[in-house]
Amino acid sequence: MTPTTNEHPPIAERKEPTYLFTEKYVADKSEIARRFIETRARLNTNVDKAGNFLVKRFYNVDHNTYLEGALPAKTKELMGLVASACLRCDDYIFYHAIQAYRLGVTRAEQEEAINVAMVVGGSIVIPHLRRAYELLEEMYG
Repeated sequence: MTPTTNEHPPIAERKEPTYLFTEKYVADKSEIARRFIETRARLNTNVDKAGNFLVKRFYNVDHNTYLEGALPAKTKELMGLVASACLRCDDYIFYHAIQAYRLGVTRAEQEEAINVAMVVGGSIVIPHLRRAYELLEEMYG
């Protein structure tokens, strides 16, 4: 029996993920992605103007959560996709699907993640699954 210690394993280094595609590339491939990216940028401008310290802190936590670490960024984006579908949030379904595409996640991987969301979230996820599949069709063809 080994004695317990208060030592924790080292925290994995966090770093920016390597994107294979730019947002512009995705926007040029997909009208749905283009509208989402443009709307998100416009709305974020309004949020940024407010200078809300707590919102900035939350955005920072969100950004750091999806960095490469013990889990690859691809895995985290797929987890975000599943959670967003279970929560029935089209904005974040689109966001995570686009980010996953940019990172090189395959269509089959995204579809399998959405299947998990449907099983976890139930049939109420299906309308959101349909819209996600429309986005995937535009991005992957």
